[in-house]
Amino acid sequence: MIEIFIAFILATATLALSPGPDNIFVLTQSIVNGKKYGLATVVGLMTGCLVHTTLVAFGVSEILKQHSYLFFIIKLLGAGYLLYLACEVYKSDAKITFLTNNISKKTTLELFKKGFWMNVLNPKVTIFFLAFFPQFLFSKTITVVVQFYVLGGVFILTSFIIFSLIAVLASTISVFVKNNAKIAIYLKWAQIIVFVGIAIFILY
Repeated sequence: MIEIFIAFILATATLALSPGPDNIFVLTQSIVNGKKYGLATVVGLMTGCLVHTTLVAFGVSEILKQHSYLFFIIKLLGAGYLLYLACEVYKSDAKITFLTNNISKKTTLELFKKGFWMNVLNPKVTIFFLAFFPQFLFSKTITVVVQFYVLGGVFILTSFIIFSLIAVLASTISVFVKNNAKIAIYLKWAQIIVFVGIAIFILY
Protein backbone atom coordinates (compact mmCIF):
# COMPACT_ATOMS: atom_id res chain seq x y z
CA MET A 1 0.00 0.00 0.00
CA ILE A 2 2.83 2.41 0.87
CA GLU A 3 4.45 1.76 -2.50
CA ILE A 4 1.19 2.65 -4.26
CA PHE A 5 0.90 5.93 -2.36
CA ILE A 6 4.53 6.84 -3.06
CA ALA A 7 4.06 6.17 -6.77
CA PHE A 8 0.82 8.18 -6.76
CA ILE A 9 2.41 11.16 -4.98
CA LEU A 10 5.45 11.16 -7.30
CA ALA A 11 3.22 11.01 -10.38
CA THR A 12 0.98 13.79 -9.04
CA ALA A 13 3.96 15.98 -8.14
CA THR A 14 5.51 15.56 -11.59
CA LEU A 15 2.24 16.47 -13.28
CA ALA A 16 1.72 19.48 -10.98
CA LEU A 17 5.20 20.75 -11.83
CA SER A 18 4.77 20.26 -15.57
CA PRO A 19 3.75 23.45 -17.44
CA GLY A 20 0.01 23.58 -18.03
CA PRO A 21 -2.80 26.17 -18.18
CA ASP A 22 -3.52 25.93 -14.44
CA ASN A 23 -0.07 26.43 -12.95
CA ILE A 24 0.86 28.96 -15.65
CA PHE A 25 -2.29 30.94 -14.75
CA VAL A 26 -1.33 30.82 -11.06
CA LEU A 27 2.19 31.94 -11.92
CA THR A 28 1.11 34.90 -14.05
CA GLN A 29 -1.47 36.07 -11.50
CA SER A 30 1.18 36.01 -8.78
CA ILE A 31 3.70 37.88 -10.93
CA VAL A 32 1.24 40.59 -11.98
CA ASN A 33 -0.98 40.97 -8.89
CA GLY A 34 0.94 39.40 -6.01
CA LYS A 35 1.24 36.15 -4.04
CA LYS A 36 -2.13 36.50 -2.31
CA TYR A 37 -3.92 36.53 -5.66
CA GLY A 38 -2.03 33.52 -6.92
CA LEU A 39 -2.92 31.61 -3.76
CA ALA A 40 -6.60 32.53 -4.12
CA THR A 41 -6.49 31.00 -7.60
CA VAL A 42 -4.85 27.85 -6.21
CA VAL A 43 -7.59 27.40 -3.60
CA GLY A 44 -10.23 27.75 -6.31
CA LEU A 45 -8.54 25.18 -8.55
CA MET A 46 -8.16 22.66 -5.73
CA THR A 47 -11.77 23.11 -4.64
CA GLY A 48 -12.80 22.29 -8.19
CA CYS A 49 -10.85 19.03 -7.94
CA LEU A 50 -13.25 17.93 -5.18
CA VAL A 51 -16.12 18.08 -7.68
CA HIS A 52 -14.28 15.89 -10.17
CA THR A 53 -13.25 13.45 -7.42
CA THR A 54 -16.89 13.09 -6.37
CA LEU A 55 -18.12 12.54 -9.92
CA VAL A 56 -15.51 9.88 -10.64
CA ALA A 57 -15.76 8.19 -7.21
CA PHE A 58 -19.50 7.59 -7.36
CA GLY A 59 -19.49 6.87 -11.09
CA VAL A 60 -16.83 4.13 -10.88
CA SER A 61 -18.33 2.76 -7.67
CA GLU A 62 -21.71 2.32 -9.35
CA ILE A 63 -20.12 0.66 -12.37
CA LEU A 64 -18.30 -1.84 -10.15
CA LYS A 65 -21.50 -2.69 -8.30
CA GLN A 66 -23.35 -3.53 -11.49
CA HIS A 67 -20.68 -4.78 -13.90
CA SER A 68 -17.30 -5.63 -12.40
CA TYR A 69 -15.87 -6.55 -15.83
CA LEU A 70 -16.37 -2.94 -16.94
CA PHE A 71 -13.62 -1.92 -14.53
CA PHE A 72 -11.15 -3.78 -16.75
CA ILE A 73 -12.45 -1.80 -19.72
CA ILE A 74 -12.01 1.44 -17.73
CA LYS A 75 -8.40 0.47 -17.03
CA LEU A 76 -7.74 -0.22 -20.72
CA LEU A 77 -9.35 3.06 -21.76
CA GLY A 78 -7.38 4.82 -19.02
CA ALA A 79 -4.10 3.38 -20.33
CA GLY A 80 -5.04 4.42 -23.85
CA TYR A 81 -5.90 7.95 -22.76
CA LEU A 82 -2.63 8.32 -20.83
CA LEU A 83 -0.66 7.15 -23.88
CA TYR A 84 -2.61 9.67 -25.96
CA LEU A 85 -1.63 12.43 -23.50
CA ALA A 86 2.00 11.31 -23.72
CA CYS A 87 1.86 11.62 -27.51
CA GLU A 88 0.28 15.07 -27.27
CA VAL A 89 3.02 16.24 -24.91
CA TYR A 90 5.68 14.73 -27.20
CA LYS A 91 4.31 16.63 -30.21
CA SER A 92 4.05 19.92 -28.29
CA ASP A 93 6.83 22.51 -28.14
CA ALA A 94 9.05 22.34 -25.09
CA LYS A 95 8.56 26.01 -24.36
CA ILE A 96 7.20 27.92 -21.37
CA THR A 97 5.73 31.35 -22.01
CA PHE A 98 4.30 33.83 -19.52
CA LEU A 99 1.66 36.11 -21.03
CA THR A 100 1.42 38.85 -18.41
CA ASN A 101 0.10 41.56 -20.71
CA ASN A 102 -3.49 42.80 -20.35
CA ILE A 103 -4.17 40.88 -17.12
CA SER A 104 -6.90 42.82 -15.35
CA LYS A 105 -6.88 43.34 -11.60
CA LYS A 106 -9.32 41.05 -9.81
CA THR A 107 -10.22 40.50 -6.16
CA THR A 108 -9.13 37.33 -4.38
CA LEU A 109 -12.76 36.14 -4.37
CA GLU A 110 -13.01 36.67 -8.14
CA LEU A 111 -9.81 34.69 -8.66
CA PHE A 112 -11.05 31.92 -6.37
CA LYS A 113 -14.21 31.68 -8.50
CA LYS A 114 -12.15 31.85 -11.69
CA GLY A 115 -9.91 28.99 -10.55
CA PHE A 116 -12.91 26.96 -9.40
CA TRP A 117 -14.84 27.27 -12.65
CA MET A 118 -11.70 26.81 -14.77
CA ASN A 119 -11.34 23.42 -13.13
CA VAL A 120 -14.98 22.33 -12.82
CA LEU A 121 -15.94 23.24 -16.40
CA ASN A 122 -12.96 21.42 -17.89
CA PRO A 123 -14.18 17.92 -18.90
CA LYS A 124 -10.59 16.86 -19.48
CA VAL A 125 -10.02 16.91 -15.71
CA THR A 126 -12.81 14.38 -15.12
CA ILE A 127 -11.50 12.19 -17.95
CA PHE A 128 -7.99 12.41 -16.52
CA PHE A 129 -9.19 11.50 -13.02
CA LEU A 130 -11.11 8.57 -14.49
CA ALA A 131 -7.96 7.36 -16.27
CA PHE A 132 -5.54 8.12 -13.42
CA PHE A 133 -7.21 7.27 -10.10
CA PRO A 134 -8.50 3.69 -10.67
CA GLN A 135 -4.96 2.49 -11.26
CA PHE A 136 -4.03 3.36 -7.66
CA LEU A 137 -6.91 1.76 -5.75
CA PHE A 138 -5.14 0.30 -2.75
CA SER A 139 -7.53 -1.90 -0.77
CA LYS A 140 -9.96 -4.78 -1.25
CA THR A 141 -11.74 -4.07 2.03
CA ILE A 142 -12.24 -0.30 1.86
CA THR A 143 -15.07 0.87 -0.40
CA VAL A 144 -14.14 2.30 -3.80
CA VAL A 145 -15.78 5.64 -2.95
CA VAL A 146 -13.63 6.05 0.18
CA GLN A 147 -10.48 5.07 -1.74
CA PHE A 148 -11.24 7.64 -4.42
CA TYR A 149 -11.70 10.35 -1.81
CA VAL A 150 -8.40 9.35 -0.15
CA LEU A 151 -6.61 9.51 -3.50
CA GLY A 152 -8.41 12.76 -4.31
CA GLY A 153 -7.29 14.21 -0.98
CA VAL A 154 -3.68 13.18 -1.60
CA PHE A 155 -3.84 14.57 -5.14
CA ILE A 156 -5.30 17.88 -3.93
CA LEU A 157 -2.85 18.21 -1.02
CA THR A 158 0.19 17.44 -3.19
CA SER A 159 -0.97 19.77 -5.96
CA PHE A 160 -1.90 22.48 -3.45
CA ILE A 161 1.59 22.45 -1.92
CA ILE A 162 3.31 22.64 -5.31
CA PHE A 163 0.92 25.25 -6.77
CA SER A 164 1.24 27.36 -3.59
CA LEU A 165 5.04 27.25 -3.89
CA ILE A 166 4.66 28.37 -7.50
CA ALA A 167 2.50 31.30 -6.33
CA VAL A 168 4.86 32.30 -3.51
CA LEU A 169 8.05 31.91 -5.59
CA ALA A 170 6.54 33.24 -8.84
CA SER A 171 9.12 35.94 -9.53
CA THR A 172 12.05 33.64 -8.77
CA ILE A 173 10.59 30.84 -10.90
CA SER A 174 9.94 33.11 -13.89
CA VAL A 175 13.52 34.40 -13.83
CA PHE A 176 14.89 30.86 -13.42
CA VAL A 177 12.84 29.52 -16.35
CA LYS A 178 13.83 32.44 -18.60
CA ASN A 179 17.50 31.87 -17.77
CA ASN A 180 17.35 28.08 -18.15
CA ALA A 181 15.75 27.14 -21.46
CA LYS A 182 16.38 23.41 -20.94
CA ILE A 183 14.07 23.25 -17.89
CA ALA A 184 11.04 23.09 -20.21
CA ILE A 185 12.57 20.10 -22.02
CA TYR A 186 13.20 18.27 -18.73
CA LEU A 187 9.63 18.89 -17.56
CA LYS A 188 8.25 17.79 -20.92
CA TRP A 189 10.05 14.44 -20.80
CA ALA A 190 9.22 13.94 -17.12
CA GLN A 191 5.55 14.32 -18.03
CA ILE A 192 5.86 11.83 -20.90
CA ILE A 193 7.63 9.30 -18.67
CA VAL A 194 4.90 9.57 -16.02
CA PHE A 195 2.07 9.08 -18.53
CA VAL A 196 3.76 6.14 -20.27
CA GLY A 197 4.88 4.62 -16.96
CA ILE A 198 1.35 4.63 -15.52
CA ALA A 199 -0.07 3.22 -18.78
CA ILE A 200 2.44 0.34 -18.66
CA PHE A 201 1.63 -0.19 -14.97
CA ILE A 202 -2.06 -0.50 -15.90
CA LEU A 203 -1.44 -2.99 -18.71
CA TYR A 204 1.17 -5.07 -16.86
